[in-house]
Amino acid sequence: MKAKKIKKVVKKKKKVYFGKEAHEAIVDFQKANCYDDKNKIYFNKIKPSFEKLVENLIFIHGFSKDETHFKTLKCDCVSFLFEILSKFDPDKGSKAFSYFNVCAKNFLIINSKKLSKQKKKNVSLYDPDLSNLQKAKIANHQVIPSQEKILVHQEDKKIIFDFIENIKLKTSNKNEKKCLEAIDHIFKNIENLDYLNKRAIFVYLRELSGLNAKQVSIAMSNIRKNYKSLKKKSNGYYFLFSDED
Repeated sequence: MKAKKIKKVVKKKKKVYFGKEAHEAIVDFQKANCYDDKNKIYFNKIKPSFEKLVENLIFIHGFSKDETHFKTLKCDCVSFLFEILSKFDPDKGSKAFSYFNVCAKNFLIINSKKLSKQKKKNVSLYDPDLSNLQKAKIANHQVIPSQEKILVHQEDKKIIFDFIENIKLKTSNKNEKKCLEAIDHIFKNIENLDYLNKRAIFVYLRELSGLNAKQVSIAMSNIRKNYKSLKKKSNGYYFLFSDED
């Protein structure tokens, strides 16, 4: 019997979508001085690699499941990669794939976080999970405060600043004056600050006044005395500091 010949199946090598050829094309793109040359290199050799790279990242990491959004996201990411083509430095030894893979992934992550924040901010009144009470609250919610509240807020701020000025007149101590200037600064910038607890405000007072912790504590102790004195005269109208602080 003749022995059967076993044919070896030669596996075809998969074409690398972002390999040496794409890397060299990017280098050529950077060296080209003519706009038409850059255009040809990009559309013929670079863009297809960028598109495949972005597609793979979106599918692998699940950045988009909607077809319309997928196309928009892909287009935005490829455009972003085109904009940073000149930033890649081949002399540093890194491959173009590694560099643009990281850049594309970061772009998609940032975009995903932005979308997540927008979804949390936007609520649909047709959401079946919302109760009637929640829908009513959302429908009646006012983003812009009423004119009356704005006027009251402005009046309250004026009262606070006048009160701080009155305390300044009652003290001649340099450290106390520095603390009062820091307090004045905090109130004037209160809407731009993220300091929502007493410890953080104390640290901020130290930074603004240039005093150490002990100096701030002593100065604030004397300021509180003046505050309580003025508070009694004004029938307890002002509440810059609580009696427990």
